[in-house]
Amino acid sequence: MERVCFVLKVRPERMEEYRERHRNVWPEMLDALQKAGWRDYSLFLAADGLLVGYLETDDFEAAQAAMAATDVNGRWQAEMAEFFEQGRPDEGLVRLAEVFHLDGIGDK
Repeated sequence: MERVCFVLKVRPERMEEYRERHRNVWPEMLDALQKAGWRDYSLFLAADGLLVGYLETDDFEAAQAAMAATDVNGRWQAEMAEFFEQGRPDEGLVRLAEVFHLDGIGDK
């Protein structure tokens, strides 16, 4: 399993609308993400527009390719591109390297 963390930059003047769009993600987009192997997917937005994403998947490159092959992803990414300083989020994300992970606290 891969733990994937990435960053993007949301335009400051579009942050509230960006939050609203994610309160109502299209059901077909959610379904496509799950079928493509995106698990435990979260987005975190800082006050300055820094967006941090986290997900778990078996193979991130394969999960990205599976999403790229869907019609719904193309439509979603085209609509969301205007919110980001670097354009389409699926093409502009910067993946961060994992340098530490603590697992199993409380497991017996």
